[in-house]
Amino acid sequence: MSNKTFQKLLTWSIALVWLINGLVCKVFNLVPRHQQIVARILRTPHARSLTIAIGCAEIIMAVWIISRITKKLNTIVQVMIIAAMNTIEFIIAPDLLLWGRWNAIFALLLIAIIFFNEFYFNHQPAQQT
Repeated sequence: MSNKTFQKLLTWSIALVWLINGLVCKVFNLVPRHQQIVARILRTPHARSLTIAIGCAEIIMAVWIISRITKKLNTIVQVMIIAAMNTIEFIIAPDLLLWGRWNAIFALLLIAIIFFNEFYFNHQPAQQT
């Protein structure tokens, strides 16, 4: 498999993670734990509406990833969102996370994949003259 094909597959896989988390887990509410996390963190009776809004934002993120528009900015935004979201969840709602505090390891792994996909695998070697 060529480097370009691998990177394209990785990019689509990252977008799929955002799409599934946004659409399936949050908008369709097939994983109610996400709404419970939002309710606990934001302490609001409007957790369902906010969870749907977060899910829609994640769907937009998936579209942004696939569009490859401002891809370096997109990568930085993804890393910041994942780091912030997982830090807050680690502190406030670890019992609601799929793997408890071990979720942080998976978040770091996803951050590394996103980072390397853009800044390492996407690196174009300098042309020699």
